Amino acid sequence: MPEPLAAALAEVRALLLDADLHRAVAAGRRHGAPRPQWRRAELRPVDLKGGRRLQRVCYDERAAHTTNLAYPAEAAEGVDALLAEPYGNWHVEAAGRTVQLRVTKKGQAQVHRERAAPATTPAARHDRQKPRLIDPGDPLFDVLGADAAKRRQVDAFLRLLEPTLDAVAGRDPLHVVDLGCGNAYLSFAAHRYLSGRGTATLTGVDLRDAARARNTAIAERLGATGVEFVAGTIADADVPPGDVVLALHACDTATDDALARAVRWEAPVVIAAPCCHHETAAAIRAAGPPEPYGIVGRHGILRERMADVLTDSLRATLLRLLGYRVDVVEFVSSEHTARNLAIRAVRTGAPADAGLVEQYRALTAAWSLRPQLAALLSAELTARHGGEW
Repeated sequence: MPEPLAAALAEVRALLLDADLHRAVAAGRRHGAPRPQWRRAELRPVDLKGGRRLQRVCYDERAAHTTNLAYPAEAAEGVDALLAEPYGNWHVEAAGRTVQLRVTKKGQAQVHRERAAPATTPAARHDRQKPRLIDPGDPLFDVLGADAAKRRQVDAFLRLLEPTLDAVAGRDPLHVVDLGCGNAYLSFAAHRYLSGRGTATLTGVDLRDAARARNTAIAERLGATGVEFVAGTIADADVPPGDVVLALHACDTATDDALARAVRWEAPVVIAAPCCHHETAAAIRAAGPPEPYGIVGRHGILRERMADVLTDSLRATLLRLLGYRVDVVEFVSSEHTARNLAIRAVRTGAPADAGLVEQYRALTAAWSLRPQLAALLSAELTARHGGEW
């Protein structure tokens, strides 16, 4: 190795192991060299329950691989392993300075050093970016392998959750249950955010044992406390009642199972982001749309969209009939996911608006529908409003 390059790498090494390190990234391949083991690697110090660690996140073509290295020996070994890889670029940010190392085609080291700019006058309010509710540099995102789009989705979800928290003020610990949690991006984010406001616990439920094992491993890597994942069905998994109940992209009537369970728990806050609506679409195909909506039913895509609208309108109405204040909102741009609608419900116990039962019955009769949520909560609906559901 040329002496100037060795000296530059030694400078980078010192910064990576310095207590003032903020963040470092290694990427690219040196000209004529083998491909590095990892497509990209990131380093940053993190404070975990067991003390400060150097977090190393290495990306292959499919996933992020995170290790938390104890200082000094493990951290030095991990840094040396990355420096031995033939990366073409290093970008290192530390307190007061930034160092960028690029290896040229001829194997020469080009080092650019910058001192941190002095503090400047804050930008005018309308020029500021809205601060994220979780810092984009939080190790959470690296462990989850979340890209920029996923980070924006997390922030949008937390802004949807934030206005509901008055309904659970004083609950300590605050228990979050995610029914149908899948990869649990948003439930981990909710736990992280709520833990910054007090004590929070999280239980995630998914039918797949592989999801339970994966999410449990992520919780351990994050050093998250009060977090548990169980394998089971939304309707029957043995989990304690939630103060905040999430059902995010549970397929078809699985969303109804989650909403029904939340209502029976009398959960103060419920947020559901429905996925597909096969049940209603099938009912419309079987019975046909009522007049004058027959022309809608002639086109499959329009029939599906009508099924979406009807299903979630009826879900929102049933929650209102059972003592919830309900908003139906778009919680993230459709460029991130087509399933971007959310039902946000806060339990008030207040009686429903006069005439709402009649409106519900008229709509379901016209379209020949009996929503699954009404079937699941028929006893509760009868107790409040009489009649059959």
